[in-house]
Amino acid sequence: MINNIENKKEISKKLKERAISEGFAMSGIAAIPGSSRIRLRTNALERWLSNNYHSEMKWMEAERRKNISSLLNDAKSILSVGFLYLNSNNNNENKKNFKIGKFGQGEDYHKVINKKLKNIGNWINKEIPDCKWKICVDTSPLLEKAWAEESGIGWIGKNSNLINKKNGSWFTLGFMILSKDLVPDKPHESLCGKCDKCIEQCPTKAIVEPFVIASDLCISYHTIESRSKTIPKKIEKNLNGWIAGCDICQDVCPWNKSVPYNNTFETYPKEWIKNLNIESLNWDQKTWRENLKGTTLKRIKPWMWKRNIKASLRNQ
Repeated sequence: MINNIENKKEISKKLKERAISEGFAMSGIAAIPGSSRIRLRTNALERWLSNNYHSEMKWMEAERRKNISSLLNDAKSILSVGFLYLNSNNNNENKKNFKIGKFGQGEDYHKVINKKLKNIGNWINKEIPDCKWKICVDTSPLLEKAWAEESGIGWIGKNSNLINKKNGSWFTLGFMILSKDLVPDKPHESLCGKCDKCIEQCPTKAIVEPFVIASDLCISYHTIESRSKTIPKKIEKNLNGWIAGCDICQDVCPWNKSVPYNNTFETYPKEWIKNLNIESLNWDQKTWRENLKGTTLKRIKPWMWKRNIKASLRNQ
């Protein structure tokens, strides 16, 4: 039970350590409702939506995203964690055709993060038995990057990715909303400074201003989320081999130049990804299901997969 400030400090420290022992690269805690920056980030979301920068991603309009308490009654704290997906084998540097974003080359990170957080939940049930908790990944209506920044595990970069000093931006986020007051970490300050490399190097100019992404100009959006039958010509001519996601704005980020690898089975690229070639255009439904099973890439439907490959080939 958390009875005093010393107990709070101890259990907060143990919780973050537990997260690291589960395989997360970073962990931090924020108090709910958070500092004034949460309100500013919420306002920024509303401006982004009003400009229709979310395009077809209508789920981003969920009102619950603006109120974390709607996800768990009596929410008091949130644990933020980062799962590093950078593997020494999942680079695209030597590939001209068929590039796949590093985040999607290994196991489905939603399942990986959820499993690890459930283990933490079991620990919480023993250590803080009267604490309710709820797991959230990026499928939940949560201002995830804002809360991760509030928890001190990184800052939102000009390319809208969360960046950590040690691990760059090669990680995905997970959260546990808790019904107990814990000791919060200091929100992270922005360290992008005057650097604009991500903005300058985006071939489609999707970063329309620092921190703001126009989805309908983003290669990742068009190859993963868009259900349009064709890819717009402006996007198509800049694919440069990207058929599932895009890492350009991360590859050029100085904070990603010297970061550790997480060479676990969860991040190791699938064999078919390492050997991807023109034959993938002729996969039947069974082959497609077998290959993409257990990955985040199954979000890309078979017809979208062919659409992306054909668009990329037209501009080789």
